[in-house]
Amino acid sequence: MATTRIVYLVPGFFGFTAVGAVSYFHDVEHALGHALARRRVDARIVRCRTQPTASIPRRADDLRRQVLASGGLKADELHFVGHSTGGLDVRMLLTPGVKIAVGASEERIAARTRTAISVATPHHGTPLANHFQSAQGQTLLLVLSALATSGQGRGIILAAARAIALAARLDDWLGREDTPLDRVAANLLRRIRFDRRDALWKYLGEIEHDQGAVLQLTPEGIELFEAAVSDRAGIDYACVVAGVPPPGETFRVRSLLDPEQVALRVLFRLLHALSSQAHPRYPYPSPPKGVRSRLARGLGFAPTPATSDGVVPTLSQLHGRLLHVARADHLDVVGHYTLADSASGDWLPSGAGFTPEGFAATWDAVAAAIARASR
Repeated sequence: MATTRIVYLVPGFFGFTAVGAVSYFHDVEHALGHALARRRVDARIVRCRTQPTASIPRRADDLRRQVLASGGLKADELHFVGHSTGGLDVRMLLTPGVKIAVGASEERIAARTRTAISVATPHHGTPLANHFQSAQGQTLLLVLSALATSGQGRGIILAAARAIALAARLDDWLGREDTPLDRVAANLLRRIRFDRRDALWKYLGEIEHDQGAVLQLTPEGIELFEAAVSDRAGIDYACVVAGVPPPGETFRVRSLLDPEQVALRVLFRLLHALSSQAHPRYPYPSPPKGVRSRLARGLGFAPTPATSDGVVPTLSQLHGRLLHVARADHLDVVGHYTLADSASGDWLPSGAGFTPEGFAATWDAVAAAIARASR
């Protein structure tokens, strides 16, 4: 009898399955499925939903429910791939003795699990979470909450959507076609309706109702998480890590004609600067020499505690066996990079130079780990 396998793709902080035409794991199913097929590993790939900013226990329980609903307990093998905070959700769900909900479904899920693979996951926290505890960070969350819960806020977003769609058309008249602005206008913003049932409002509403992960992802908060979870014997814990060089390009006069790209680059510089501020009292573990060498080869430079993918410090991403090192930013690895055929475009223009070949290599490494652990 053939072995039945399910691979669960678990999104991270601010994660979603899809909002409009924007997919979180863009083209990952295709790349991972193709890599598994080449190894003659038959598996069903399931994209999970999540509560965007909810606490890790709540997200882990949501994951548990989805495993049950998708027939996970009828499969011979389960494999989990968590991006960003999704990797922490997986670790909590699989921790021996954990009681996320009434019953013993966690143990039954864990008994079928072969791999727990994290991709750009903040196993040791990220300084960005500390920023969201600041007045400025709280203001950002409050703005999102207001937009999600008030008719006036929805009206503002609706008007902004129309303005951005118009700007995209003006952008085309100036000769700049097929930019991220065009793709957003065509695939997301034009779909926004003044309707409480719209997926975007539901998504923003979930952010407003639970922001528990913000505190838990700080270096201080993650230390408590590490004390509460442990790896389960018999499961292959492995990681894919990402990092980029410090932003160093200078703006040219020509680039100033594209205000969208200028704004996105400024945003990335800000995120990178914040994520590079290592906590003086909660240092990242120092990797062994062999791992340091692999990191340096994969990134093209020797990482330091200040090295990050723009969101999560690279050294914070290490947990279990090192599968692959990607010179990429936090969203590159899930398909949102400059050269991708992505409806959502490249929201973190890090200048890492991530390519389709790099994307394929990343998910090929994940497929290799799943194939290795399969019976």
